[in-house]
Amino acid sequence: MKQDEQDLVQRRQKSRAIVMAVLLGAFVILVFAISLVKIQQGINAR
Repeated sequence: MKQDEQDLVQRRQKSRAIVMAVLLGAFVILVFAISLVKIQQGINAR
């Protein structure tokens, strides 16, 4: 594999890793927000 091809592969892998990190972060924030809402509803139901 030539150096140019290797650089291209590494750039693609890095961009995929960044996209996956952003998606995972968004999922964590979503789960956290849903948990907060459910806890708040449980407190208000008393």
